[in-house]
Amino acid sequence: MIQKAFFKYIENFKGFSREIWILTLITFINRAGTMVLPFLSKYLKEDLNFTLDQVGWIMVSFGCGSMLGSWLGGKLSDKIGFYKIMIFSLLTSGLMFFGLQHITTYEGLLVAIFLIMTIADMFRPAMFVSLAAYAKPENRTRALTLVRLAVNLGFAAGPALGGLIIMNIGYEGLFWVDGFTCVAAILIFWIMVKEKQHSSYLNKENPGEILTASVFKDGPFWTFLIMCLINGIIFFQLFSTLPIYHKEQFNLTELRTGLLLAFNGILIFFMEMPIVSYIERKKFDKVKVVTIGTFIMGLCMYLLLINQWEIVLWIMMFIMTFGEMLAFPFSNSFAMSRAPKGHEGRYMAIFTMSYSFAHILSAKTGFFIIEFYNSYQYNWFFMGSLGIIGTLLGYFTLVLLRKEKAITLKTKKIVK
Repeated sequence: MIQKAFFKYIENFKGFSREIWILTLITFINRAGTMVLPFLSKYLKEDLNFTLDQVGWIMVSFGCGSMLGSWLGGKLSDKIGFYKIMIFSLLTSGLMFFGLQHITTYEGLLVAIFLIMTIADMFRPAMFVSLAAYAKPENRTRALTLVRLAVNLGFAAGPALGGLIIMNIGYEGLFWVDGFTCVAAILIFWIMVKEKQHSSYLNKENPGEILTASVFKDGPFWTFLIMCLINGIIFFQLFSTLPIYHKEQFNLTELRTGLLLAFNGILIFFMEMPIVSYIERKKFDKVKVVTIGTFIMGLCMYLLLINQWEIVLWIMMFIMTFGEMLAFPFSNSFAMSRAPKGHEGRYMAIFTMSYSFAHILSAKTGFFIIEFYNSYQYNWFFMGSLGIIGTLLGYFTLVLLRKEKAITLKTKKIVK
């Protein structure tokens, strides 16, 4: 019985190209080394003694850099190709992380974090476009899921190792590891994966579909993006307000905070691919699945209103993980499916920018509410209510898509 279940699990990982597996490997190396992010707010507040307001503004700087980087990465991926952008982004940001540990002033960190994230997040839309190039169309959602598994397995290992590094070496160790893994990951990619010259978005003789309408007039896409923005605002609480909440409310060490985040990554590693494969086999509507995920993530924020027992943090993380497994893989896939061929970079840039903007709003809004009311409870209630709004937006997206489909069918009948 166990053997049968194991082989059935392994079946979910078949059919991927060599390039997809290498992309997965470098993503794992990069994410396992990204130990700074989960502890950034704690580092700023506890090691550098910044106020919550200052921490909030530095996280805003982080998000602004991420937004600009996402836009540049998508635009340049369509212009000069994803391959060059990926190499430039990881190599340069890795080298910059080595120097970040030496910047300890508030103003210096505002500028440094902005610049690093601008370059680092050029990688994300380029990587999404690379999946479109190297994955077969029928495997694209599973390829996105495979890369997400690598991200989450990296996050499972990273925070736990990060907690140990902080306790034994200090925060400066995180910057060295982060920089080294960025450089190591992209060197592996450069050596083992060759640039794909013949792809719909790189082929100059056949540059892809002509956009009949601007992406900015794609109503269903933008309504969906606002739901994704809300997902991001809720999710990024895990890396901004929650680590400080762990310490102030439950007196958790960095290691125990890291283990909580590792729990999220381990669950995703073992369960996301089978869940995604099942949903794809059953051909469930992607927007419906994302909407259900949004609803679950919102409920998890309400769960944090129970603040007496540490076990609530584990229950919340368990349920949040299921919401995340439904919301994120299929939101990526839906965004890519809306893009005309040859314009994937543009769509994926706007899509990734929504999460960068979420990072800005998540940290600043969360810290503002906590400081204004001097209580974390108001923040959890606000975030939970945002989840309900996101769920309603998901339903509205479904309505818009049904109308769009009806108009398309009607137009085809008239043409015939």
